Amino acid sequence: MTPPLCGFDCLPSAMETTPAADLARIKHYRNHLAHLDDGKLDTGFFNTAWNDITCAIYRLGGQQMKQECDHLKTKPLDQTIQELMKDIKHSNNEIQELKESFESLKSSHTKMSKSHELLQEHHAAVKQSHEMLHEDYTEIKKSHDTLQNDHRIVKKSHEILQDDHRKVTDELEMVKTSQKIL
Repeated sequence: MTPPLCGFDCLPSAMETTPAADLARIKHYRNHLAHLDDGKLDTGFFNTAWNDITCAIYRLGGQQMKQECDHLKTKPLDQTIQELMKDIKHSNNEIQELKESFESLKSSHTKMSKSHELLQEHHAAVKQSHEMLHEDYTEIKKSHDTLQNDHRIVKKSHEILQDDHRKVTDELEMVKTSQKIL
């Protein structure tokens, strides 16, 4: 079988009606239907595809196959297919709800990520403030320790001076007393 002009992976032109072109045509529409995202076709595309496929089947299988295609187009859906259609519609609704939930979660995640970044920035600022306060505290503690040490020295000096003052006062009293006696 000679492949159609554009190969088996493209839709042949309407003028090309070889068996290979008809098989490529059927393959093209089958792939198109199999890869629909939402399982929906607009009426115009459906009619075009149905007519192209019916003509290809007629050329490949004869009048009886064309009549079968015509019958299938108007045949009512049986209960099983109707239930499948309802299930598909229900599944599509669930998919839409899941997409919306996913978008909502994605939005929430984005907001939480931004909040987390802000929290990290605030944490870094608080940590820096804490470090500065700790440095100030260390300096104040050193100053306090130095002042306490200076205070002890001054107190000791004051005690020595008081003791010296008492001694001088006592000696002065002794000198006065000795002068009186003399």
